[in-house]
Amino acid sequence: MTSILFILCFIMLACAGYCFLLIKKPGMYPPKYLLKKRAAALGAIGGLLLFLAIVTLFFKALMGK
Repeated sequence: MTSILFILCFIMLACAGYCFLLIKKPGMYPPKYLLKKRAAALGAIGGLLLFLAIVTLFFKALMGK
């Protein structure tokens, strides 16, 4: 379960970084405001998944499994 969360977190943060890099290129489609929204949403989801993965890892270590 924890490894799946870490993998999804990495994918979301990588996509957010890619959208952020697309903002820097001139003349890209979709528009920059849409890329900013997409990067922010993917980054927030990636951060939330990272938080959940760390919490589950902590509780798994705490329970001794």
